[in-house]
Amino acid sequence: MDLMERLGVYRAEQQQLEWEGTFAEYFDKVSETPMIAQLSHARIYSMIAQQGLEESESGHTHYKFFDDEIFGIDRSLEQIVEYFRSSAQRLEVRKRILLLMGPVGGGKSTIVTMLKRGLERYSRSDTGAVYAIRGCPMHEEPLHLVPESMRDEITREFGVYVEGELCPWCRYQLEHPEQEHHPWSEPGKPFTGRQEDVPIVRVAFSEKHRVGIGTFTPSDPKSQDISELVGGIDLSTIGEVGTESDPRGYRFDGELNIANRGLVEFIEMLKTDERFLYVLLTLSQEQNIKTGRFSMIYADEVVVSHTNEHEYTSFVGNKKSEALQDRIILVKVPYNLRVADEVKIYQKLLKQSAIRDVHIAPGTLETAAAFAVLSRLEQSKKSGMSLTKKMKLYDGQAVEGFTPKDVRELQDEAVREGMDGISPRYVINRLSNALVRDGVTCVNAIDALRSLRDGLEQHTSIDRDQHEHLLNLIAEARREYDEMAKREVQKAFVYSFEESARTLLNNYLDNVEAFCTPKEKLPSISKKV
Repeated sequence: MDLMERLGVYRAEQQQLEWEGTFAEYFDKVSETPMIAQLSHARIYSMIAQQGLEESESGHTHYKFFDDEIFGIDRSLEQIVEYFRSSAQRLEVRKRILLLMGPVGGGKSTIVTMLKRGLERYSRSDTGAVYAIRGCPMHEEPLHLVPESMRDEITREFGVYVEGELCPWCRYQLEHPEQEHHPWSEPGKPFTGRQEDVPIVRVAFSEKHRVGIGTFTPSDPKSQDISELVGGIDLSTIGEVGTESDPRGYRFDGELNIANRGLVEFIEMLKTDERFLYVLLTLSQEQNIKTGRFSMIYADEVVVSHTNEHEYTSFVGNKKSEALQDRIILVKVPYNLRVADEVKIYQKLLKQSAIRDVHIAPGTLETAAAFAVLSRLEQSKKSGMSLTKKMKLYDGQAVEGFTPKDVRELQDEAVREGMDGISPRYVINRLSNALVRDGVTCVNAIDALRSLRDGLEQHTSIDRDQHEHLLNLIAEARREYDEMAKREVQKAFVYSFEESARTLLNNYLDNVEAFCTPKEKLPSISKKV
């Protein structure tokens, strides 16, 4: 890697983001490529679809956008993308809040983080370029400058859909071109109030710089101010502008304001005070933000939240929240139920660590994953179906007496499967404990199970009955490891195992040939193997 060369490439990319022109020039771009003016839901769907998709072994659509980060929950990811795909067509579903509900450590926050980081990268690409009115605190869509009476004609002629209204700040600037030091004026060229002369710039979404991506975290309801969501009066400028209803004296810096055109994450939405939720009612259904002393402010943004099952159950049971419940699209995000995918989760988390001199023996992660998956499974009513057999079927392994078709029946039978059990976070905590012990140079499956067992005493949410059940599952995972180790040892003791297998195959092919073909017609096919 040539760092100086890479820095040069980075500066070149930054320069591409510094495009600036007039609204007339921007409209030329949009008329050639209408996708530039896509709404927030369509932008996220385009971002995901651009990475490609494929059909998974389980019959679900696998979206490559989530590769390397999310494993084993294709059904949930499919539902999430289905929400964005429907919303991208401007169906009514886009006026809903996307709520991810599931157990702790199940990947809810990771999914939202991937969407946010993905938007940041996508807005810096040519296909995902985003343009806004210069100086607008809400990164306004420039097409809002088009009068309402002209929009249908523009849609028919150019195929460009226009939705929304100018924010109070932009409207004021457009209607008051005479003001001194106008933010849209150029050196030697004052702004005249013509829409086509309004300056437009390209913007890059950034959570760090609060552009297009917002995050709201609930805290003490008594001290948390609603201005964190919708902005507030700027007391330092009231003396200059003279009235609190002047847009120049208002700070459009709430999370819903700065997330316009992008995405806002509501962390633990159901723990938020009711007055904050009322704002979401208007935003979700009407796509407007209501602030004091202003008319409704149009906002085009995706609202994504996440919560746990207990909070959601309490929320659903509260009759006062029926209006908000009707505006929520719920996606359950359970724990992964495939051992192979669970191993990938551990490998991803361990790869982020600085541990390089401790060897993890073969079968260690698989054994820990087997214990975790077993703890998440529900006992089946099918005759002869144990938790271990169920685990193997889910993992795509052959189980005598059962076929892959049984997997669908097992999943339909267990509605809540994956919503309880041991989280990947707990397993990785215990593996970390085993890896950092003094003098340890190698960790094997027995070390991992022992660490998992010892940690159960410290787990605050495990009662006595659960403790006993989990100890039994650790013993079951140990038996599975013993069987695997036995098979590997047997293979190692077979002299020239690979050569023996090849000889066996050749003998089989010779016998097939002898049975099907007269000897004088064809040479022995075993020589070709």
